Amino acid sequence: MKVLVLDAMGVIYQAGDDVVELLIPFICERTDTAPDIIEELYRQCSLGEFSSSSFWQQVGLDASVEDEYLNGHLLVDGLREFIAEAKKHYESVWCLSNDVSEWSSKLRQKHDLTSLFNGFVISGDVRSRKPSKEIYEALFTASNAEPSEVIFIDDRPKNVIAAIDSGMEAILFGKQQDAAENLRLASDFSELKSILIAQQSHHRC
Repeated sequence: MKVLVLDAMGVIYQAGDDVVELLIPFICERTDTAPDIIEELYRQCSLGEFSSSSFWQQVGLDASVEDEYLNGHLLVDGLREFIAEAKKHYESVWCLSNDVSEWSSKLRQKHDLTSLFNGFVISGDVRSRKPSKEIYEALFTASNAEPSEVIFIDDRPKNVIAAIDSGMEAILFGKQQDAAENLRLASDFSELKSILIAQQSHHRC
């Protein structure tokens, strides 16, 4: 295995469902826009159909609130230490995320993630969202890796299953209550580190 890939929300950032946990409450505190409309507009924006400034306008807010909203995205504890260790065992570390292009870029700058990761494949940039096969194919192209050379970490079972179907190995991250029985699990970065080191040792053998 030469490429390690992390999902953003729920793996890199604490909020597993940033739309439900962060975005909808933020907007509903300031406007009367219905949650289902917010969710659909977010989905379209995260597919690159329009800009983040257009998103804010459509939900009834000025784009100047964007940075305030993004301040709610906090890193998962132990991320930096985990990646520093992972880089000893993998040729590159990537992020694969369903996200609005502008928001992903701002968060990377805010948390200084560009120095940690070799690259980012974001739905708003490639116009495809997990678990669609197209976004996984975009990852293989960007990372110059075959599916069999990639191990993917995500907190949503459907994305992990789709990754496995695409030819990758994959691990479900976090304290899951509804995980499929056949998926490998890692509840935190400490457990994930142990699994990945054992995985690499197995492949070397």
